[in-house]
Formats: sequence, C-alpha cells, structure tokens
Amino acid sequence: MRRWPRSRAERASGRDAGAAVVDFVLVSLVLVPLVLGLLQVGLTLYVRNSLAAAATEGARYAATLDRTPADGVARTRERLAGVVGNRFTAAITAEDSTADGVAVVEVHIVAVVPPLGLWGPGVRLDVVGHGVREQR
Repeated sequence: MRRWPRSRAERASGRDAGAAVVDFVLVSLVLVPLVLGLLQVGLTLYVRNSLAAAATEGARYAATLDRTPADGVARTRERLAGVVGNRFTAAITAEDSTADGVAVVEVHIVAVVPPLGLWGPGVRLDVVGHGVREQR
C-alpha cells in the first residue's frame, strides 16, 4: 500500500522537485529581453533629448550677433561633452539657412546609439536645432 506524504517537506520532495528551476528559466526567457528592451529605449530617448537640447543651444548661440556657425558647433560639442560625451556623436555641422523667409542657423548632429545587447545594429539619430539669426 502507498503511503501519502503528510508534511509539506515530504510533498515538496516528491514529483514537484525542480519545478522552481524550470519556472525561473521560463520567466527569465521573457523577462530579461523585456528589461533590456526598456533600457535600450530609455538610453535612446535620453541621448536623443540630450542631442536635441545641445543642437538647439548651439544654433541659438551661433545665431547671436558677431557669431558664426563654427561657434555654434563648438558650443554644441561643449554641451555634449558634459552630458553624453563624444562616444555617440558621429558628426556635427552648422550652416546659415532660411526657414519661411527668416534667416536661421541650423546645427545638424548625426549620432549612433549602440545596442545594449550583443546583437542588433545601433540606432542612428539625426537631430537638427534651429536658431533665428539676429539682425542689426
């Protein structure tokens, strides 16, 4: 005759032994990529917002009297050095332009944000900042 387990320890040592390990692996297969994806989105948004703020600041600085687009590029690099460093920025350019008949300075930043995981391409970001050129 078969004896039924009477205590909780006796029941756990039966056919349910090792089920916690399987449950952990199955949950980890879903949870780890989800968390890494959220971290990647957060990093990308942080870098994009930092690039946009630096590009706008550089364009506004270059648009003031007695400043050139090269001054805007220098100001943009200065702003990015304190926030994201130079490891993300691929190119920073500035030029005088017009938007709806108004003289503006445009600062263009091209950056590549690397993936957090081991696979996948980096995300390319193209950011443009505008500043209205001051007139005498």
